[in-house]
Amino acid sequence: MTDRLAAADLPVRAALPALLAALDAKGAAVLCAPPGTGKTTLVPLVLAGLAGPTGDGPPPRKVVVAEPRRMAARAAARRMAWLLGEEVGGRVGFTVRGERRAGPRTVVEVVTTGVLLQRLQRDQELGGTDVVILDECHERHLDADTVAAFLLDVRSALRPELQLVAASATTDAGGWARLLDAEVVEARGTTHPVEVVWSPPARPVRPPHGMRVDPALLDHVAATVRRALAEREGDVLCFLPGVGEIARVAGMLGGMGGAAEVLQVHGRAPAAVQDAVLAGRGPGDPRRVVLATAVAESSLTVPGVRVVVDSGLAREPRTDHARGLAALTTVRASQASAGQRY
Repeated sequence: MTDRLAAADLPVRAALPALLAALDAKGAAVLCAPPGTGKTTLVPLVLAGLAGPTGDGPPPRKVVVAEPRRMAARAAARRMAWLLGEEVGGRVGFTVRGERRAGPRTVVEVVTTGVLLQRLQRDQELGGTDVVILDECHERHLDADTVAAFLLDVRSALRPELQLVAASATTDAGGWARLLDAEVVEARGTTHPVEVVWSPPARPVRPPHGMRVDPALLDHVAATVRRALAEREGDVLCFLPGVGEIARVAGMLGGMGGAAEVLQVHGRAPAAVQDAVLAGRGPGDPRRVVLATAVAESSLTVPGVRVVVDSGLAREPRTDHARGLAALTTVRASQASAGQRY
């Protein structure tokens, strides 16, 4: 193991023996682990044989990790490669729409659920893959549900030796356990006290409709971020439903001068911005305000954040049955998603 991997004292290590035993017994497992425990970064390395509870993992095998979003896939691959002391594209790689950094040496590949679905359509046996991890399985959408159905069929009819892991911090563990006929393995995280402050707008705002969000709510979010900077220490992470809302709030916060740096994180953000957010704040750097979509609620840990401002909204695909078409719609964030945001 590299020094980085050996020094990574991640809480999920304690659950690894139980996870390996569950996979050996039934070929499937449900892993429940709070954010920051290492379920996205350490578990794939262990299952691939690149690391283990005591430094010696199982025999080398190919692991595919399915993430719901491109940014999460890139970030997870970078983190695992860093733990191994390597560059992305060696033993750890990723494939997302329009970008692939993997090669013949890659044994842990992080992909989006859409990419995995395309592979299953081309190769129903998923040849060469030994383990599939469905990360953040609580995020229900068409691609993820179809991938799960395909994988269940592959295990039952074609490749019973293919191992499946459904992993999430907040999920219906019992439902997934019944679906996969698997055991539930829980990892205990390091908990910190969280103070929840309810900050409603001074006057009622209109509920979201389609892609539209009441500008009065965005004004209130910007004011709440300013209040958080004035009353609390550390960086601020603010959740907004989409790119347009992020840009608007960023404009409202643009007059803070050197008091804080405003960063915008979403699926279309440049890789340099994503790397800067995940790298954290250096000594002497100004405080940061990270304005993010739901991409930052799962699979990503933003260092330095001490305050989370949540608009309570998310943007999800919904089907317009009158037109028979799917479109993005602004909705209230689910309780499971809200729990992951802080």
